Amino acid sequence: MAAKKKEAAPKAGKLFGKILVANRGEIAVRVMRTAKRLGIKTVAVYSDADAEALHVREADEAVRIGPAPTSESYLKIDAILAACKATGAEAVHPGYGFLSENAAFATALEKAGIVFIGPTMKAVAAMGDKIESKILAQKAGVSTVPGYLKPIKDAEECVVVSRKIGYPVMIKASAGGGGKGMRIAWNDAEAREGFLSATSEARSSFGDDRVFAEKFVEEPRHIEIQLIGDAHGNILYLNERECSIQRRHQKVIEEAPSPFLDPKTRAAMGQQAVALAKAVGYRSAGTVEFIVDKHKKFYFLEMNTRLQVEHPVTEMITGLDIVEMMIRVAAGEKLALQQKDVPIKGWAIEARIYAEDPLRNFMPSIGRLTRLAAPEGRPGIRVDTGVYEGAEISMYYDPMIAKLVAHGKTRSEATARIASALDAYVVRGVNHNIPFLAAIMHHKRFQDARLTTGFIAEEFKGGFKGRALDAETRGVLVGVAATLHHRQRLREIGISGQLQGHEAKVGEAAIVRLDGQEIAVAIRFEAGVCRVASAAGTTEIATAWQPGATLFEGLVDGAPVCVQVDRAGAGWRLFHAGCMVDALVLSPRAAELNRLMPAKRVADTSRFLLSPMPGLLKSLAVRQGQEIKAGEALCTVEAMKMENVLRAERDGTVAKIFAAAGDSLAVDQKIIEFG
Repeated sequence: MAAKKKEAAPKAGKLFGKILVANRGEIAVRVMRTAKRLGIKTVAVYSDADAEALHVREADEAVRIGPAPTSESYLKIDAILAACKATGAEAVHPGYGFLSENAAFATALEKAGIVFIGPTMKAVAAMGDKIESKILAQKAGVSTVPGYLKPIKDAEECVVVSRKIGYPVMIKASAGGGGKGMRIAWNDAEAREGFLSATSEARSSFGDDRVFAEKFVEEPRHIEIQLIGDAHGNILYLNERECSIQRRHQKVIEEAPSPFLDPKTRAAMGQQAVALAKAVGYRSAGTVEFIVDKHKKFYFLEMNTRLQVEHPVTEMITGLDIVEMMIRVAAGEKLALQQKDVPIKGWAIEARIYAEDPLRNFMPSIGRLTRLAAPEGRPGIRVDTGVYEGAEISMYYDPMIAKLVAHGKTRSEATARIASALDAYVVRGVNHNIPFLAAIMHHKRFQDARLTTGFIAEEFKGGFKGRALDAETRGVLVGVAATLHHRQRLREIGISGQLQGHEAKVGEAAIVRLDGQEIAVAIRFEAGVCRVASAAGTTEIATAWQPGATLFEGLVDGAPVCVQVDRAGAGWRLFHAGCMVDALVLSPRAAELNRLMPAKRVADTSRFLLSPMPGLLKSLAVRQGQEIKAGEALCTVEAMKMENVLRAERDGTVAKIFAAAGDSLAVDQKIIEFG
């Protein structure tokens, strides 16, 4: 009887008076703002590293729960329960990550008489184990990927299992999520190494090192179904999201609807997702993830018994507030709509903006956000963020800066809007992935919707090196650079830059040096328009830009353009359409003399293995004097709970080791010297 009472449906009544958000960052901010709109008081919990965080500022009350490491703060169930009791919080919203899919946490809240704004303990436990969830899915009639649904004992058994399934295989953490504890193996050697690294990462991230293996579907798309259920047996699917653009199994770009699905496949996937949810008596928001092959045959991957990072794209095309629905369902209310009432209105695309360096294999970047200006207020644009200008990106947590979402009537309109918004998103103080995101938006394969989970690996082989300048972007940047230079000159000689409506005519000849290439131009300013003539033609630029402004906004040949501008020596560093270039504008004589300047010598660091990120040196795989081969693992650096194996680029000998396992590393710190 006691077990049945715990799973009983909450009684419908008024919404909560106060809820605690057991999370941080943009999701904590999002939940708090939704709760406030519903007239609900909010409580934030925070670690020492988050004392000045945005979610703390947003809350009506805030409670410190421990030091910066998650194991001593956000993962401490007792500390969060104590915060609930101290503040009188009636319910807890877990957000995603941390304790959001922890059955022990849901149980502890239940025993304390506090409502968990999420699914039942039964559902959390059943779906939280990737092995058990697949067995349950099979029983519910859901299509599953062929695999070995038992914990693998060791590396050699992993090889045996992988051979039986047939390469390629995916080795996955049973308690995993967020791309952690996952490795693809194409042969026996990779199966052994994949088992060791997956178990180690799973143990570090989830405290559970069990892994299993399943067939890796080639040319796969990652498409997931958003669910919402109430405590009265009603479960709806809120259409799908395409999440195929991934790096290291972590989502980078998400969109809704999927450009691949037809109504029949959408309905079939939705119905299977609902069947699985009903099998565990699901309530609240959840997501059933599928892998879909090129023939639209789909297989169950896993069920996330929580809110997903990418839920905004579903909200944008349905007009529904999923966070509000979660709160109402937890308070005992019935869903206010039926399946036939769930619409698809237009298209939405989300890009995850992270503090990381895409030019250095996306290594995390930490530091203070010295400048932050989001493109909010633009048509169809939504920004979900948990930081502000002056905030710190810490090494302890996920380095997400924001989720940028664009909505449009069509996929092409949504793509154009998010590309323009990325051009206008100003982030300084840390490295960030905006150039990479913009490069994806301008990639023809993305625009043609020819997506697979291998998109990034296939289109950016060898890593991201920056988007190459195409003729159109080059023409824009040449014109903008010339205009910047000319407006700076007008400022210097005392002529107002605001010449619109005047008949003044000022012109000059110049050389635009764009990333080393020289373009001769003739610049003429007349009636507020700058005309830049070159061998490629004449470009007309109309702008109100003034020297010192970070954003250059205006019209280039009648089309709206946004370019980010930073001073770089005597010139500028320009960012537009995923391209970052240095521009220098000189008189013909100055350009002639500039060609005689000696090139700056770059220090030779090829003899050293440098840490590509701040992090922990978890292990060393070599010793001094050891001979190594290209591709051989040298060490493992852990940052933000992700393990990064650093490998030798060429054959050689380990001459000297500068750090030991357990040391904290700074970016570019020497680890190994080669002889």
